[in-house]
Amino acid sequence: MQDYPVRLLTDLLSIYSPSGKETAIADFLAKEMRDLGFSVRKDAVGNVIGEIGQGEPTILLCGHMDTILGNLPVRVESNKIYGTGAVDAKGPLAAMIMAAATLAREAALPAKVLVVAVVEEEATSKGIKYVIKQGLKADYAIFGEPSGVENITIGYKGSLHLRITCKTETGHSSSPWFYENALEKAFDLWQQIKTVYPPVEQQESPFHAVTACLVKLAGGRGNSKVPSESEMRVDIRVPPQLTAAQVFGVYERVIKQWQDANPKVKVKVTIMDQNEAFEVPTDSFLVRAMSFAIRKVMNKPATLLRKTGTGDMNILGRAMHIPIVTYGPGDSHLDHTKDEHIDIREYLAGIEVYKETILKLSELHKKKGKAGSQE
Repeated sequence: MQDYPVRLLTDLLSIYSPSGKETAIADFLAKEMRDLGFSVRKDAVGNVIGEIGQGEPTILLCGHMDTILGNLPVRVESNKIYGTGAVDAKGPLAAMIMAAATLAREAALPAKVLVVAVVEEEATSKGIKYVIKQGLKADYAIFGEPSGVENITIGYKGSLHLRITCKTETGHSSSPWFYENALEKAFDLWQQIKTVYPPVEQQESPFHAVTACLVKLAGGRGNSKVPSESEMRVDIRVPPQLTAAQVFGVYERVIKQWQDANPKVKVKVTIMDQNEAFEVPTDSFLVRAMSFAIRKVMNKPATLLRKTGTGDMNILGRAMHIPIVTYGPGDSHLDHTKDEHIDIREYLAGIEVYKETILKLSELHKKKGKAGSQE
């Protein structure tokens, strides 16, 4: 099986699987995992769920099958594997499958491992939301995303996505002084929104800062009419010390104050999506086990990362109330780029880190049980 890990990943990359079109890769994965000794099923939304090993603890290894649109040619060159999803996140997913299967083949798997390959992570999080709805149980979970082989992501910020519309009376653009321009008013409102919280440089750290980004501003028809309607989309990131509701309340008050000062403009605010921040304690068994594994495999101490983005780890962590980290081989700066690739040596090292993590985590969990203590 020495060459199999590379073949598995190149095969995964060769199957085009943008969000919403994961059927072919799901069927392929189900067959491969069965051949590797997993008990496999596909659920109603297309997730692939493989189970291997038995006993305690139950460890969930979760990755996603989908990618963004775009299908880069798959090639192996200079000890690197190129292709869409090489790092985000077929590389980590393949590494997790190989880690569990190898331990089972060596009769060294001391726990039950669930490998779940979910759909639509890049789009709607449909896959992970369905897993939660079905009540999947585990003691610990690892999300397979590119952190770099020596790094562990222990925290993600929350998110709050707003849609804000402004409506005004319209007239001929040759007499703009008679009317309120909905586009100009929207931008004026944005100027108020963007200054609600201090700049990142004046806050504790980027991870602990509230940030807002204007990601869309549209309106008008490009003809001889003053724009009477506009739409803004605002992407707000929420640090762990605050909830999305608390942050929304602050922005809501500012928007109302602006509305009161601009009575001719009708403003409507809609929350399109929101997720709470999530951070795992650094002294949890999972962080300790993975830190041990990285030191053993890489002969270097692990670096703990807190990221300013938001991921499926937030959703599952809040729902299951268990220790969760994000880890995977690959450079996240290559996500969604035309040069996406993964170093084969790092990919293989990632497999070893997953293996050693499973072993150490099982050891710590069993010691906890004998001592009658709780993490």
